[in-house]
Amino acid sequence: MTTPEFAGNRDNFCYRHPDRQSFVLCQRCLRTICPECQTQAAVGVICPECMAEQRRGESPAQKRAQRRWRGSGSVAVAGGKPVVTYAIIGVTAVVYVLQLLVGPAVQQLLAFYAGALYPQLTGGAFEPWRLITVALVHSSFWHVGLNMLALWMIGRSLEPVLGRARFLVLYLISALGGSVAVALIAPNSFVVGASGAIFGLFGALVIIARHIGAEITGILIVLGINLAIGFIPGMGISWQAHVGGLIAGAVVGLIYARTRQARQRPLQIGLLVGWTVVLGLLLLIPPALYG
Repeated sequence: MTTPEFAGNRDNFCYRHPDRQSFVLCQRCLRTICPECQTQAAVGVICPECMAEQRRGESPAQKRAQRRWRGSGSVAVAGGKPVVTYAIIGVTAVVYVLQLLVGPAVQQLLAFYAGALYPQLTGGAFEPWRLITVALVHSSFWHVGLNMLALWMIGRSLEPVLGRARFLVLYLISALGGSVAVALIAPNSFVVGASGAIFGLFGALVIIARHIGAEITGILIVLGINLAIGFIPGMGISWQAHVGGLIAGAVVGLIYARTRQARQRPLQIGLLVGWTVVLGLLLLIPPALYG
């Protein structure tokens, strides 16, 4: 279901397939194109008409180089498939198998706890990679299974809309946001799981869907239920990571929604870098609070 505002705005639909919603613009003509119409270019994607025009202007030498490049297997572009989503699921599954084979050592190396950021307080080592790698380790089969199911369900819709690079950036910043919230609110917690990153995808999905006029009631209900579960006593769930990831992802979604145009690409990158810096600066607060 969509709102009248959404249905009435043709910029929200592929110009070649008017029934298909999209959030991706051709980098040359700036028209909206669905995953089927997207062809990966050096920067972003272009539509079939612009691709045909580009190929007509190529010299014979350029055409030969393009054939060699495409035939080398160096570029793996599948039309609209959520490749990054599948890759994250694959890497996370491999890490879980390593957990089963190696034991607790994998969690001890990759899971997040605030002490890994503040050796001056704990006397341990400085291990900042845990801010992100926490999303790779899980406590049980059901834990990893449910998180990866949620990632698959959201990613197969959101990744083609955003594009692979933007989707990956969203996932990583959301994971970072979850870890930052744990460091701020529950610095003594030992946290595992991709829930912070998943909630970040939810947050971005709500913001982007609302921006383009889509119906978001169903999304809000699912999000609210999952968020509330984290506050049930005795569940052993880090609601701090959920809230932190949700906020971080929502901000990234807002940045994407407000910088859709190709000419806004430098602004988009700058805002993403700035938001990441803000999250990093928040990590300077715990030593002052708990030192």
